Amino acid sequence: MADYILPTLHSFDIKIDGNPLAFNDPIVTGVQVLQKAKLLPTDEYLLFQELDDGQLEEIRPDESVDLRKEGREQFITFKSDRSFRFVLDGRKFEWGLPFITGVQLKRLAGVDPSSYGVWLSQRIGDDKLIGNKEKVDLQGDGTERFFTGIDTTTEGAGATVLPPEDREYLQEQNIAFEEVADGSSKAVVLKGWSLPPARFDAGAADILILLPAAYPDCAPDMFYLMPWVRLAASQRYPNAADQPHAFAGKSWQRWSRHNNAWRPGIDGIWTMVRRIERALEIAA
Repeated sequence: MADYILPTLHSFDIKIDGNPLAFNDPIVTGVQVLQKAKLLPTDEYLLFQELDDGQLEEIRPDESVDLRKEGREQFITFKSDRSFRFVLDGRKFEWGLPFITGVQLKRLAGVDPSSYGVWLSQRIGDDKLIGNKEKVDLQGDGTERFFTGIDTTTEGAGATVLPPEDREYLQEQNIAFEEVADGSSKAVVLKGWSLPPARFDAGAADILILLPAAYPDCAPDMFYLMPWVRLAASQRYPNAADQPHAFAGKSWQRWSRHNNAWRPGIDGIWTMVRRIERALEIAA
């Protein structure tokens, strides 16, 4: 008689409030998730599932969840008897979660998440730009105040030139930028970039990065400054930075700095930002 082999049980891993747990069944209900996390009585808790875009989807106690779906492994719970208040664009909101994400704030404000930014008002220092997936803790003292505004302005009808990963990086790094289309040319402009102290005859400049048609598979090449800058010590233009380039009605200072080490699928706008920073630091 052949030996009977027990079937292998597949484990479906999730995280509840950051704590790893596993289910053998791929289909579970909200109440089963709460019971697994030992959050009892379950009717005193609310359960949310984190989505890839930063949104939270509430899961009812009797609602089924398929754990086989990619990117749906994160769950968050909170006590159902608490609420938090904040002000957004001058309007008061009451919120059931102890935190809120950037994209949720934009949804509440009724703005386009891809072209608007949202900032947390700071009592000291610059206001903080909140990324779409970034969470803001609402449990601190006082009422948090947020405001929204156009984060990427374009020339041309609704031009969007950056991949989402690039845009998210710039937003999370609090780098002010514009996406620009000028005819068939596309570019991103880093606004008011701080230059190395005492190195140039200007403290800040806009930096133009032209994007090739095949970007991000192909590398941007040179970069361009407005206004033109000179070395503070010698009052001359830096090496290979004395030629004009016309773009969007302006004559930019061309910095001829070439890139032969681009890695498609790995490099992005973050790579170009680091290259520009280094080029400005060592300019002679």
